[in-house]
Amino acid sequence: MAIKLKGLRWWVIGLIAIATIINYIDRQSLGVLWPEIAQDLYPDNTDDERKEIYALISVIFVFSYAFGQAIFGKIFDWVGTRLGFALSIGVWSIATALHAVARGLLTFGLFRSILGIAEAGNWPGAAKGNAEWFPTKERAFAQGLFNSGAAIGGIISIPLIAFLTIHFSWQMIFILVGVTGLLWLIPWMLLVKSPPTTHPWITEDERAYILSGQQNQDLDEDGGYDEGYNPPTGEMLSRKQSWGVIISSSAIDPIWWLFVIWIPIYLYEVYGMDVKTIGIYGWVPYVGAMLGAWFGGLLAQNRIKAGWSVDKTRKLVITLGGAIMLPTLLMMSNPGSPVTTVLLMAVILFGFQTAIGNIQTLPSDFFGKKSVGTLSGFAGMGAKLAAAGLTYLIPRLTAGGNYTPAFLVGAALAVIAVASIWVLCPKIEPLKPKAA
Repeated sequence: MAIKLKGLRWWVIGLIAIATIINYIDRQSLGVLWPEIAQDLYPDNTDDERKEIYALISVIFVFSYAFGQAIFGKIFDWVGTRLGFALSIGVWSIATALHAVARGLLTFGLFRSILGIAEAGNWPGAAKGNAEWFPTKERAFAQGLFNSGAAIGGIISIPLIAFLTIHFSWQMIFILVGVTGLLWLIPWMLLVKSPPTTHPWITEDERAYILSGQQNQDLDEDGGYDEGYNPPTGEMLSRKQSWGVIISSSAIDPIWWLFVIWIPIYLYEVYGMDVKTIGIYGWVPYVGAMLGAWFGGLLAQNRIKAGWSVDKTRKLVITLGGAIMLPTLLMMSNPGSPVTTVLLMAVILFGFQTAIGNIQTLPSDFFGKKSVGTLSGFAGMGAKLAAAGLTYLIPRLTAGGNYTPAFLVGAALAVIAVASIWVLCPKIEPLKPKAA
């Protein structure tokens, strides 16, 4: 008698959310530890010079991450979700541990690059896992659940790393964080044996529920499930809807990275906080992000259940996210006290996560499962290249500790992100081949 696990899809997305938490602890370590690393490795440099070095290392990470998204989008479509995740998290965990032996820009750059390429696999992998394991009506919520892993990672990582600095050197912290990811591989390889169509532990009811709820699968409307519209890459990129997804992702994503990379440095520079004080304040914005990820997913699920079309639902939730971000980004030009600052950041990241979960489900709204990883990968690559560009500009935009120009750029990007969906995605529904 084979084991049958009820609600297997929630176990799968739960493990992906935990991988995302680990992903964020790994990437946040450098920012939180940077004031200590900078004093250790660059004692004779000024704050602005150290900020330049940190920006350069961060740009290398985000650039590598951009190409990692395109590479891993293809890898996941090629080897499947199970092996794709094992490869991604295995490599990034080893790269994190190797930070312990870094001695300057060259070695930090090298290990951040490997980390970026491998960590990028988490996103197309999650989009693909979501498309495989969830019916259309649950996808935005599942995406929000997994995206909240990024926020929870932010909430946990900043105080956790600040706490660890009391007991361990920065080198030892990188090793401990790296080992955690390798331990995650054990339940993943045991639980995720295959997709739901052939998984031995899934109940027949759940299998039928998942497959019958995947709208993209009955293109010829004969009542039988088929694979949906999976065009070659060139044809996919000839559709304006694909560009709506890519441009929207590329505009909205740098807003997130503006905070992920710079919150600890901002608090250090503007309010003079040390690593332990950053640990007290720096996690607050991610609470907003976590709540936004849940809110955006639940709101979409609620509206679709109430009979709204996917088109109307996605546009409402994405526009609402943009409307929350725009005024709060403008208010960041003069936030006042550190408490007000981190609360405003929390509202911005709430708006960001409300919108992003629904933007990230668009590839599966338009295309069949074999194409989701590829379009998610292209959108992710565009997003990370834009984020790398903004990261590179931050030391110039914020020279002397004035961050207002950076937040004004963020506000403009929020407008572009929403506008591109309205202009380039006139109706969000499964696309059909052009000849049809």
